[in-house]
Parts: sequence; C-alpha cells; structure tokens
Amino acid sequence: MATSRFYIPEPLAPNTTIALPVALAHHALRVLRLPAGAPIVLFDGRGGQYPARLLIDGKRGYAELGAHDPVEAELPGRITLAQGIAASDKMDWVIEKAVELGAACVAPIAAQRSVLQLSGERLQKRLAHWQRIAQAASEQSGRNRIMEVLAPQTLAGWLEARPDAATSMLFCHPGSAQTLEQALSTAGDELTLLVGPEGGWSEAELALVERHGLTGVRFGQRVLRTETAGLALIAAVSALRGWQ
Repeated sequence: MATSRFYIPEPLAPNTTIALPVALAHHALRVLRLPAGAPIVLFDGRGGQYPARLLIDGKRGYAELGAHDPVEAELPGRITLAQGIAASDKMDWVIEKAVELGAACVAPIAAQRSVLQLSGERLQKRLAHWQRIAQAASEQSGRNRIMEVLAPQTLAGWLEARPDAATSMLFCHPGSAQTLEQALSTAGDELTLLVGPEGGWSEAELALVERHGLTGVRFGQRVLRTETAGLALIAAVSALRGWQ
C-alpha cells in the first residue's frame, strides 16, 4: 500500500513534531483511517519532502518528522498551459491532469467564446477550488511542489501581463502551418501552450495573437476537444524533449 502524502502550507523542519491542520487530521484519521504510528510523507511546496510518523491524540493528529528528503519529480523544463476556460467539470480535469503531467502553471483564459464566465465571488470560489485540486493532485502524483493556478484573465490582459521574452509561446490552432515538432526545434525550455475554449478563439482574439507574434502550431490531423488538446500537447512536448 502506498504511503499517504500530505501538503502542509507552512514551512517544515526536520526532526520536529507538528500538529496537523484540523481538516487534514480528519481526512487522515476518519477518511483514510490511518492508525497511530502509520508512516506518512509531508511536504510544504518548497522542495523535497519529509518522511514522518502519524501520532494520534483523540481527534487530533500529529506528525513526527524525520530528515528532509530532497527528492523532486519536476520536469527539466517549465511548461505553462494557458487554457481557455472550459465548462462544467472539464477545467477540474485539465488542472488535475496538468499536475500529473508535470506542468508548472495553468493560466485560465476567460475567452470570448468560453461557455463558463466567472466574476466576483463566484470567480474567487472557483479559483480556490482549482487550487485545492492542484494540491490534491500533487499529493497523489508524488510532486513536492504545488502547480500554480493563476486567476482567470482575458486573453488581452494575459498577453499584456506576461512579456517574458525567455518564454517560447506556442499558439495551438488546427489551421497553423507549423507542426509542434517544428516549433520545438527553435523553442527554449520555458514554454507556454495556449489552447482555446470549446467554441474556439474569436476573430478578434486571433487577430490579437497575430499582433503579439505568437508561434502557431498544429497537433496531428484531428481536431481535439479543449480538455484533451492541452494535456496531449504537454505529453507530446515532454516526449519530444525527453523530459520525464
């Protein structure tokens, strides 16, 4: 049976004993039904992890930490998925699987044709929900760093806010002349993959991308659904670059 892993949003230190947060203790003791003395692993998102032993005092849980283990499960390069916001639970799926595939960041794009439109309190609740999914996926997948999930922005706002010249930005569109493999031949190790929503990009958004000079790429002979395209591209980039 795999050792249970938990994220602690506070700095950890070796050879110490800490009280587990109430929600985490409830999950470990009441949901997973871990016994006293069970081996667990804690990580704080700053790199590496801590093997630990579970201690129980009534309804409260504690962890006795061992030495810091610097093990990492990150890709050699950095991939950001700028994802046109998808409807229903599709964004949940994209975020969870992007963590598993090793993406460093997901930037939700409030595209003009996005079915799901968020604002105000609803936006904040959905962002917190996506961040919890990223945390849980990191716990499950063995990553010791939490994938960043940015607050949703329009395409124009996102492009204006991210002028980093070191990042190779690939605009994924079935009508592009260049293949992914061709685009990667001149791209660096910091990549952004820009994927549209269910309805695709509007004409105004396509014109905006062209003005910003993004590299257009196509992926295969088939048109993929929005919740498939970005994930397939992350996997393909990793394979073509030999990243594990």
